[in-house]
Amino acid sequence: MGIFDFFKGEFIDIIEWTDSTDDTMVYRFERKDNEIKNGAKLTVRESQTAVFVNEGQLADIFPPGMYTLTTQNLPILSTLKGWKYGFSSPFKAEVYFLNMKKFTNQKWGTPNVFYVRDADFGRVSLRAFGTYTMRVADPAKFIKEVVGTKDEFTTEDIQGELRSMVITRFIDAVGESKIPLLDFAQNYKNLSDFCQNKLGEEFLEYGLEITKFLISSINLPEELQKRLDEGTGMNMLGDMNKYQQMKMGDALGNSEGTSGGAENMMGMMFMQQMMNNQNQQKTSPQTQNPPPPPPSSKYFVSVNGQQMGPFDITGLQQMVMNNQLNRNTYVWKEGMANWALAGQVTELSVIFGATPPPPPPPQM
Repeated sequence: MGIFDFFKGEFIDIIEWTDSTDDTMVYRFERKDNEIKNGAKLTVRESQTAVFVNEGQLADIFPPGMYTLTTQNLPILSTLKGWKYGFSSPFKAEVYFLNMKKFTNQKWGTPNVFYVRDADFGRVSLRAFGTYTMRVADPAKFIKEVVGTKDEFTTEDIQGELRSMVITRFIDAVGESKIPLLDFAQNYKNLSDFCQNKLGEEFLEYGLEITKFLISSINLPEELQKRLDEGTGMNMLGDMNKYQQMKMGDALGNSEGTSGGAENMMGMMFMQQMMNNQNQQKTSPQTQNPPPPPPSSKYFVSVNGQQMGPFDITGLQQMVMNNQLNRNTYVWKEGMANWALAGQVTELSVIFGATPPPPPPPQM
């Protein structure tokens, strides 16, 4: 100990703690031999609490303020020491400063997947992540039950145990809630409030209070998420046939070896077919609607090794006129055992009969 520390200890007895960290929950005031003088000055800042401990026994607790230590404001310690008429200086006691602020952004997350049973998807694996906020609610209990004799205690010292508790209660809450998977996103707040209430009593057993519990995300399995995204796309288009055509167009656009002209041509055929479908769905402006036309056959067409369609007779005839379909093009419809050449399908003979003959040779 230097001469400055010696004189400071002899002539100036000030007990205080300034915290420069973000995670220190408890700090034991350093004093040589734990000696405190009669009339020492105790400073307890806002968001702090000071606790005196005598030979392992909790004594007096001081909220924020400035104090001159005497028998009047140390009643418990005076009783423990047997000071009936005041005390002789110095006396020995340990002083613990507790940080009463809120410790925010305490992260939690399921280290492994957990399983729930959903009415729509059956048994599903999930992972979840979030944060919580806590603070010291009962200084005496926190020192007695958690801190013990450590000279400094941080959030990291208790983080692992609290995280395990949080995860366990969260999984219980998800199971008890019976909320469908598709409704989780709109029920984050209800789940968070439920978990916070469940954890409240358990945190109090440590002398702590959980002031906020938040769910950042609940992650579905990748394959299930993909199916839900595809279902959303189908609902946006409002028609399964259109959705399939859109997916085919995406696949063809991403396939290798397809020329730009072929992509444009197939895209135009998709648009034509979609417009034909829309026109067929339009009702007549007359007061009495005519009966629906009989169903027409629809064929799939093999173009450059890619499956296109289905197209009705009108669409196929348009392809013939555009030299996009001929008798040697393979086609297939529901009920056919295998793909067949278009020229061999009796029903399609009418579309080839409408094809004009080759132009005559130029006149000399």
